Amino acid sequence: MFKRLLASGIALLCIAAGAYAAPSTEQPSKRIADAPDFKVDARWPKALPNQWLVGQVAGVAVDKHDYIWIVQRPLSLTTDEAGAAQNPPRSECCHPAPSIMQFDKEGNLLRAWGGPADPGFLTERCTPAIGCEWPTNEHGIFVDHNDNVWMGGNGAGNHVVLKFSSDGTFLLQVGKLGATGGSNDVKGAPNGTPLLGQPADIEVDPEFNEAYISDGYQNKRVLVVDADTGLYKRHWGAYGNVPNDVDLGPYVGGQTGASQFRNPVHCVKIARDGYVYVCDRVNNRIQVFDRKGTYVREFYLDTATLGNGSAWDLDTSPDQRWIYNADGENNKVWILERLFGAVGNTFGRNGRNAGQFHWIHNLATDSEGNIYTAEVDTGKRAQKFRPAGRKNGIDDKDDRR
Repeated sequence: MFKRLLASGIALLCIAAGAYAAPSTEQPSKRIADAPDFKVDARWPKALPNQWLVGQVAGVAVDKHDYIWIVQRPLSLTTDEAGAAQNPPRSECCHPAPSIMQFDKEGNLLRAWGGPADPGFLTERCTPAIGCEWPTNEHGIFVDHNDNVWMGGNGAGNHVVLKFSSDGTFLLQVGKLGATGGSNDVKGAPNGTPLLGQPADIEVDPEFNEAYISDGYQNKRVLVVDADTGLYKRHWGAYGNVPNDVDLGPYVGGQTGASQFRNPVHCVKIARDGYVYVCDRVNNRIQVFDRKGTYVREFYLDTATLGNGSAWDLDTSPDQRWIYNADGENNKVWILERLFGAVGNTFGRNGRNAGQFHWIHNLATDSEGNIYTAEVDTGKRAQKFRPAGRKNGIDDKDDRR
């Protein structure tokens, strides 16, 4: 045990000293022998009540209690999918579900609230009069150490991040619907918070109570604000540079070293050692910083990937050895060694069967190492993957249910 702890300490000291070799942009063809593998749990989640149906699932998060939260887009359902909600009803099923939904690890729905499908929510509980402006296109979700629920919006003009208590009580808005100020604005919103540019995702650092925002689909930065007030702390662009909103043009296959993020800056993830991982989606790369925004290193995924890129969302394994990347263009999950970015394994492919993906958008892990995924476009679902060989804590061979 002492030797393992000593080795881990030496590795972290090497990071702090900048002792890494220059990162390779070529991914090895061999996989790491002891890398984890995963198997879909096709029974998760369970059927929803009230003839509810989810649309595009734009975010997934796991809270400190191991409850799973999703944010989904009720307005993305087609009229035939929401047939029972039409006037007059065109079919027996279904009704759009509320935007925010909480599940347990067995797939039971625990609560649901928010958005246009929650009666009275947008006229009583989240209104411009109290400073709450719900976006037209929900994007990203995070549940912080105080059980507060954060979400963003990336539709046209949806330049806001919202914070709620777990029961849907409005607490804070960062930004202003319909207003943006570019990647270097720090306090342009009416409440003194920064103006945003179609933010993608949020993560709160419990040690310093700071919210990190990947900002995003229009801006090209990581933005840090106070998690209680939303007031500006700091921001940075690729390599820790001052962000520049000049259009870099389309990504060219095989390109590396772009001096700025391309849109969207799609995720931000803070590991327990304080390193900040950022998804530069279309550039097919993950950049690593310290909390101050000082660049540490980068590693690339498949640099030949065009379209929507390969770096969509990240989370870490419980032991922090691995980082999992959702790749919505190639429709698979990359399992990477967290410190160096070496490919350990992958799973998934494009398809509609359980365990396959169409536009895998976000992912999150729980304390037992299960991975939960969210799909947008026409995927419109959440899935659960458990470490191969285990099923809800029971060996596969012993599961006779």
